[in-house]
Amino acid sequence: MNEKWKRKIAQKALLALLYEVSASPKPGLVDRFNQGAHKDMDFFTFMDSSAALSNYFNDCVEEGVKFVGQHPKELFQSLRLLGIEAEKAMFEATGNVNTHKGLIFSLGIICAAASCCMSELNVEYLNTTIICEQVVRMTEGLSLRELTSLNKNEGLTNGERLYKKYGLKGIRGEVENGFPTVQKYSLPVFKKLKSEKTLQINDILVQTLLHLMAVNEDTNIVARHNLETLEYVQQYTKKVLDAGGALTERGLEMVYGMDREFIKKNISPGGSADLLAVTVMFDFLSSK
Repeated sequence: MNEKWKRKIAQKALLALLYEVSASPKPGLVDRFNQGAHKDMDFFTFMDSSAALSNYFNDCVEEGVKFVGQHPKELFQSLRLLGIEAEKAMFEATGNVNTHKGLIFSLGIICAAASCCMSELNVEYLNTTIICEQVVRMTEGLSLRELTSLNKNEGLTNGERLYKKYGLKGIRGEVENGFPTVQKYSLPVFKKLKSEKTLQINDILVQTLLHLMAVNEDTNIVARHNLETLEYVQQYTKKVLDAGGALTERGLEMVYGMDREFIKKNISPGGSADLLAVTVMFDFLSSK
């Protein structure tokens, strides 16, 4: 695999982070307009964090190339240490604020899976299905290992606590199943809107986020609140989409109203924001 391809994958991962945070307005989330339902971070915190992760994505790409022909699970294990170091870099850059922990996990795996598949197939662009199949092979049994067999009751992460309480697998479940929410819902919407060539990328991103919020079992929302709040967010978002979402004047008014409401109620659909970045990454990797 040539150096240009490697650099391109890592650059696209970084760009996916920047696209996600730049899309505005995003209800309850950090964007160019406000901090959303977050008091400890803003748009520039995300810039700091994104810059700190650029080397990490390069390292993940290199791991993928190195592991061509070996068992995908070994590739996943090799990313663990890189992920821990990336989290340290993120916390150092942000003053101990968690901006990108979920995307360190998701995009790191995608970078490695993509570079591995591109090397094996000797192609510069990849169908998303091929990458996702590799991700499934890499992460097989992840929830069983990390959640189902969980026997501790103290010192639980948010993900572990929500699995014990509600059976929600969060990003682990999404990853080990090959990003089904992205493949089924957000990526087709994103590609369709982009193909129309009449819309600004910002509006496409916000509209795609709304489609994710309407269906995603967002564990960020449940961690802050409960399943009822998740249901409220999904139903509210469906009403906004029915009004046209970010693509109509009435729908956009409702998006701004939703943002005000979510800030007041401390609701942050951060899991959906992460899947928006994943959607963008898959589009980058599959588009010529």
